Amino acid sequence: MADQGQIEGVVDYIFEAGLLKRAKRTGWWIAGVKDPESIAEHSHRTALIGAVLALMEGAEPARVALLAVIHDTQETRVGDIPYLGRRYLKAASNQEVTADQVAAAPEVVRDGIQRIVDDYESGDSLEVVVAHDADKLDCLFQAIEYREQGNQNTQQFIDSMLAALDTPSAQQIAAAALSRTSQEWHAPHLGRQDREG
Repeated sequence: MADQGQIEGVVDYIFEAGLLKRAKRTGWWIAGVKDPESIAEHSHRTALIGAVLALMEGAEPARVALLAVIHDTQETRVGDIPYLGRRYLKAASNQEVTADQVAAAPEVVRDGIQRIVDDYESGDSLEVVVAHDADKLDCLFQAIEYREQGNQNTQQFIDSMLAALDTPSAQQIAAAALSRTSQEWHAPHLGRQDREG
């Protein structure tokens, strides 16, 4: 059983993760998006995409979703450094940040979270490849949505994400997303109540 200090370590980690709901994804500011999505919003849809993509690719969906949920948790400490900023800054590795974040937690939590981050950062399993593709797909989807809202500076994000996708299913999803609008999903359901009633 964990001692009081370890339980407080878990509580602190969870409170710290709550910062991700308020922290914005800064790369979108470079594209001119005035109020970009939060890191937590990005992680949520990345996990959902990851689970779906895992089912399509024959990977373990729960593992991919877990990798995706945790993949940006270090940004509570180092922020969301956009690619341009990474040319000038040397941040600690995500593994180092994670070790500090969970240092006071019970060993089982420390080791478990650290393994997840280590795997995401340097693993090569199908689940890791799918989780990385899910991250890129969420960025692509978000870029399409911002473009539809009138921001034409997101094409560079679309192009770079398309070029970086590895799995056939991610490539198919990206192509289909680019051929539709973000609002087409509900078109078949509009007026459905009138037809059914």
